[in-house]
Parts: sequence; C-alpha cells; structure tokens
Amino acid sequence: MQLVHEQMTDPDADTACGEELDFLARSASIELTPRQILTTDDLSRWLAPGTAVYVPFLPKARYDDTVDACCQLRAAGLDPVPHFPARAVASAGQGQEWLERLGAAGVDKLMVIAGDNGDPVGPFKDTLALLESGLLTRYPFALGVAGHPEGHPSADHPSLMQALQIKRDYAATTQTRMWVTTQFAFEADSFTDWLQTAGDHLAPLPVYFGIAGPTKLRTLMAYAAQCGVGVSARALMRHPETARLLRSWTPDGLVEALAQYRVAHPLTLFKGIHLFPFGGLKRASRWLEDLRSETPDCAASPGRA
Repeated sequence: MQLVHEQMTDPDADTACGEELDFLARSASIELTPRQILTTDDLSRWLAPGTAVYVPFLPKARYDDTVDACCQLRAAGLDPVPHFPARAVASAGQGQEWLERLGAAGVDKLMVIAGDNGDPVGPFKDTLALLESGLLTRYPFALGVAGHPEGHPSADHPSLMQALQIKRDYAATTQTRMWVTTQFAFEADSFTDWLQTAGDHLAPLPVYFGIAGPTKLRTLMAYAAQCGVGVSARALMRHPETARLLRSWTPDGLVEALAQYRVAHPLTLFKGIHLFPFGGLKRASRWLEDLRSETPDCAASPGRA
C-alpha cells in the first residue's frame, strides 16, 4: 500500500491537506466514560474549550453517573454529549426524567443508541422504537445516531440502510438537528466506501468517522473484537508494516488519508472525526495536540503509518 504522503506531490494540494488535518484535529470529539470524567482532575488541561465529549452508558451503570459527568464537563467548559440508550430505559416516565435532568445539566445534544443491553428493560427495543414513540420531540435536543461502516452483528446491510433513512426522515419531519457518528475502523476505505454507499440514505446529515486513538495494538484488537470491527482489523494485521506496529497503534496515516479525501471531495458529508481514546485520555490529548501543532502540510507530517 502506498503511503499517503508518498502520493502527495502538488504543493498546493499538500498544503490543503495540512489545513484539513489541522481542522480535523481541532474539531475532533472524544468519548470518555463517566468514571474517566469524574476521576480526572482539570479536564480543561487535556481538552480544548468547547470539545464535544460523548459519555457512554455502560451495562449495569447508573444514569446518575452520566448526569454527574455531564455537569462536570459543562463546568469545565466542555460540551457533553451523553448516550441515551433505548434498551436501558425502563419506561417512558423514566425516559422523561433522564431527559429533564440532562437538560438541567446543560446538555443540548444526545447520542441516541440501542444500547448494549441484550433485551430491553422497557418499551424501547431499539433507536427506531424510541424515535417513533415521540418522547424526544418534547425536548429541544440535537440527536446523534450511529453508523456502521463495517456492518453490525445483529443487522444486515439493507436493514442498516433502511434504519438510517428512517432516522434521516425523522429529522426532517420533526425539524430535529441530527448527525451521524460511526463505529471506528482502521482504514480510510472502510469509511469512504461506506459513505459512498450510504450517502443517498444520509444526505444532508453530517457524518463523523470514529477513530481509535493511540494505544497498544493488543488493546486495540481486543476492543475491535468486542465491537465487531473485524474487516479492517484483519486488514491491519496483514499490512506489511504490522511487525513495526506490534507494540503500538496510532491513527496518523488514517487521519491523513481522511484529510486528503476531504481535499478531493469538498462537498462531502464527512465533517469530522470522533476519537475513541483506548490508550487513555492523556495519550489521546497529546496526539491531538501534536497533530494540531506539527502538521503544516501532509508531506511534513512525521510518523505517518
């Protein structure tokens, strides 16, 4: 596979790619568990003001912790985006309570997902059921929904495409601001091929690609197995440079390829990246800072994998 910086020969295109890298780094969102948020001193030291921080709801967790984490994020000058897991909502009344508490905590965006519960504990079996209930139309939240570039273990491709279109139509009908954030993958083609296929079902919703932050490769493969991200994980392991990467992974080359894609497709629905910091917040923060400060153009970007 030819490296991105080997493909870039036009100085103007190279500079444009560097500008896109800077944009992707500065606008990146990140995902942190309530525990990470509540136990980290001085979050503003590690995250730029206004950074969108997604707050996942883990199995057997308490939504009180989600609300507390959102309060702490807002107090730190950050933008909380809590997950709202349909299958974990025991009743419409509980859903209303959660939404009202989130609003009081300064939350104005939600990431609406089915959730990791195998069976729903209440009336909502998935995201579509939650949307169709009308519960969310009573509140002024902007909504994020999930995209799956490498598929989903419990849904086939036509079903996933139909679900995206229904969600898009819901946004139009209810005049809800909506966006799509995808599961992570390791190769730019996984994202861009999916976007080309799904574009008709998505437009005009903006799309943010999930990126695995720097971490040990063994840790990354474990998360990939848990999340069903198999195709590009296997491709990563077959890559000629995998031996060099056995100790660590960084998404440098992936993000550079995505920056180059934005240069070539200025009207793309792809609007940014969402970072899964599997190697920890501090390591992810340093990586973003390096990407912002050390990449005036793509050819000059050091260490692209």
